[in-house]
Amino acid sequence: MIPAVLYAVPAFLLLIIIEAVSYRFLPDDDERGYELRDTTTSLSMGLGSQIIGFPWKLLTVGLYAALWVVAPVHLSPGDWWTWVIVFFADDIAYYWFHRLHHEVRVLWASHVVHHSSVYYNLSTALRQSWTPMTSLPFWLPLALLGIPPWMIFLQQSISLLYQFFLHTERVGVLPRPIEFIFNTPSHHRVHHGSNAEYLDRNYGGILIVWDRLFGSFEPERAPARYGLTTNIQTYNPLRVATHEFAAIWSDVRQATSWRSRLGYVFGRPGWQPAR
Repeated sequence: MIPAVLYAVPAFLLLIIIEAVSYRFLPDDDERGYELRDTTTSLSMGLGSQIIGFPWKLLTVGLYAALWVVAPVHLSPGDWWTWVIVFFADDIAYYWFHRLHHEVRVLWASHVVHHSSVYYNLSTALRQSWTPMTSLPFWLPLALLGIPPWMIFLQQSISLLYQFFLHTERVGVLPRPIEFIFNTPSHHRVHHGSNAEYLDRNYGGILIVWDRLFGSFEPERAPARYGLTTNIQTYNPLRVATHEFAAIWSDVRQATSWRSRLGYVFGRPGWQPAR
């Protein structure tokens, strides 16, 4: 099984080049644009995620198929409403996957990779985790709903393709109806901001309505400061991929109680024992 996103890689690279060239001929003092070492790191992270993700997809196919077999109903791809169910089920699964990967430190250790760049451009979209295993529980219920595994993977790919185009400063605010319903570059810039008012906001994939419903929406007002609250100051892909796991391990080793150890692993990022 070849992930559908792989077919889009040439288009991704071409669009990255076009966006980078646009900064050369149409610079904007308020936009950071590209930096060669940062972009190289993002592309390396994307390549690594695909290499690691391919065998992992083979395993998840088997798990999805096993759950689909025992599902009480089997939805038919020939029915239009099945595709509607798949779209909304995938998008709500992505919302909670994304939100919990910001709220649980061991999950954040996987997702932090995507937020580690202080630049925000199309190459940032490819800066992906090398630990895709943390996403598995969030999509298993879709197979139990009777959605064929291939449809789950296809909709995941459609969502990722859509989100690629969110990672740009070259697009401003879109018409209000679009901004109200859909995730847009403006909403996603907020998500990548390390400004205090932007932290842990706008988790949506294709739709932004889940953030509005669950109280995690924040509109774009001040310019976003990209990156982490404490940036890691490295372009080494291996360190980018593992630095938060290493920090968790260091905290756990120094902890003096099991409550503290569990807190460092499963608490919110930045959790500290009460003093």
